[in-house]
Amino acid sequence: MEDEIINRVANSALVVFDLEDYYPSGIRTQLDISQWLLEGFLLKEKDFREALKNHNWTQYQNHYVAIYCSTDAIIPAWASILVTTYVAPFAKKVVLGKSSDLDTSLYLEILPTLDYSAYQDKSVIIKGCSKKPVPESAYIIAVQRLQPFVKSIMYGEACSAVPLYKKSK
Repeated sequence: MEDEIINRVANSALVVFDLEDYYPSGIRTQLDISQWLLEGFLLKEKDFREALKNHNWTQYQNHYVAIYCSTDAIIPAWASILVTTYVAPFAKKVVLGKSSDLDTSLYLEILPTLDYSAYQDKSVIIKGCSKKPVPESAYIIAVQRLQPFVKSIMYGEACSAVPLYKKSK
């Protein structure tokens, strides 16, 4: 008699929590303030304001926008805020930082709204490999939200998961 190959992972009681399932679709744009600075470093207020006034803000319609500066310029706080006043009417969301900061902000909004009771007393694997840029901070948020409900939490894939948490009895 042949030894039958049994997929123990598929037959297990493990439940996968995949952060990609909650990744908001939409265009992400990093908006670099340095493009409006003299030689990328010096903010001359009059020129800065004029450049913002003449910029085509409609191109950010329904984008998720991260405002940042790619140079080591010292930017006054009001500069990013002023850029926000121009882009906000068109963008879905605006944050200060890079794309990873934007994704973190999106997950901070989404993850608290989920119903985690479906994971009550279950063994959960937080899926580790993703095709989308899920920030590490999203995993931190997910663990905090899942922990009060689950029996155990692992990270990775079912075939090679790393144990993270087990509820004490």
